Amino acid sequence: METRVISGKTIEIDTDGNLADHTVWDENIALELAKELGIDELTDGHKKVIHYLRDEYKSSGEIPTMRKIGKKSGVDMKELYKLFPDGPLKKAAKISGLPKPKSCV
Repeated sequence: METRVISGKTIEIDTDGNLADHTVWDENIALELAKELGIDELTDGHKKVIHYLRDEYKSSGEIPTMRKIGKKSGVDMKELYKLFPDGPLKKAAKISGLPKPKSCV
C-alpha cells in the first residue's frame, strides 16, 4: 500500500487515493485534502457534510447516498453541489477520510 505525508503525518493511501484507515483522519488532514481538490476553506456547510458522512460510516460501515445526504445532513442537494463541485460524493468522502463510495466511478 502506498503512503504519503499529509498534514505532517505519514498515512497509508488506498488505490483510489483515499485514506486506507479512516481513524487516522483529523480536521487538518481534511483541510489539506480539500485544498488538493480545489476547496480552499472548509465552511460550516462542508463540516456538516463531513461529520455527517463520518458518523454514518462509523455506525453503518457504509457511505450514505447523495439523496440521503441531501435529506439528513442539514445541507440540501443544491448546496452540496456548490460545496463539493464536480463529484460531490466522491470529494466529500475523500475529504472525510473515507473510502471512495461504491456508487462512484
